[in-house]
Amino acid sequence: MQPKTILVTGALGQIGAELVPELRLRYGAANVVATDIRPDVPAALREGGPFRALDVTDLKALGALVREFRIGTIYHLAALLSAVGEANPKRAWDLNMGGLVNVLELARETGAAVFHPSSIGAFGPDTPKKRTPQVTIQRPTSMYGVTKVAGELLCDYYARKFGVDARGVRFPGIISNVAPPGGGTTDYAVEIYYEAVRRKAYTCPLRAGTFLDMMYMPDALHAAIGLMEADPGRLRHRNAYNVSAMSFDPEMIAAEIRRHVAGFTMDYRVEPVKQAIADSWPDAMDDSAAREDWDWKPGYDLARMTADMLRVLGVR
Repeated sequence: MQPKTILVTGALGQIGAELVPELRLRYGAANVVATDIRPDVPAALREGGPFRALDVTDLKALGALVREFRIGTIYHLAALLSAVGEANPKRAWDLNMGGLVNVLELARETGAAVFHPSSIGAFGPDTPKKRTPQVTIQRPTSMYGVTKVAGELLCDYYARKFGVDARGVRFPGIISNVAPPGGGTTDYAVEIYYEAVRRKAYTCPLRAGTFLDMMYMPDALHAAIGLMEADPGRLRHRNAYNVSAMSFDPEMIAAEIRRHVAGFTMDYRVEPVKQAIADSWPDAMDDSAAREDWDWKPGYDLARMTADMLRVLGVR
């Protein structure tokens, strides 16, 4: 599917900050409208194409923008993440669900397609942890996870009931070198690289042996855009496809960093909320459905990602 005019909500977040430039490169800067509620807009994002301040829970404002730009595709990324959501669960529900239902209602009215990311957070402690199936039990223990499961079901409902072209993936933890972490449980795997460069030391909030599914940002962008461009006739699940790239624990990522940063050390100060959330999530998801339905394939493993992260952050 070739998008027309594209709207990205949550454009200043970890994914949005890199998705917007990639979409503008592919489809033309004037055809990608970036939005966020935050006022601290980098000049490159504001000057690189259309940008509007937007609260996605404001249906009237969102609707006016969709109609003004004749939006054909919405990448809806605005959300509170796992650890931040646990600190303010009602705000997480109001933003994550209120924003999504507004987007889906406008998509129903205008015919726009919708990309809405789910997450490994949609799973819970009763979910199989290794090669987590595409269809399996989902009983999350965080408010973030609750909103992700509800979001998957809501997108399925709008697709079935109203014919909305809603699509999505279940992202693992995402590692990037552009936007800072946004309060997620997997953020340690971003922070560790910055700290390795800054002071050659890191204090990890998760205990050794905590395996989590992870992905480098270029693969995350590839997954989101690839799914939205896929032939809809091939999509068996449509919403919430598992996508996976690598699985590691803190010791493995630290060992890989030491190959590039001599003297790097890591100790532990476990944060109970983050650890409890991580313990309820899969070690690694089975993404065979995505590979079969729309030819998903990651390009980065831990070694290649680490070399690229440290190169970008200044380690030669």
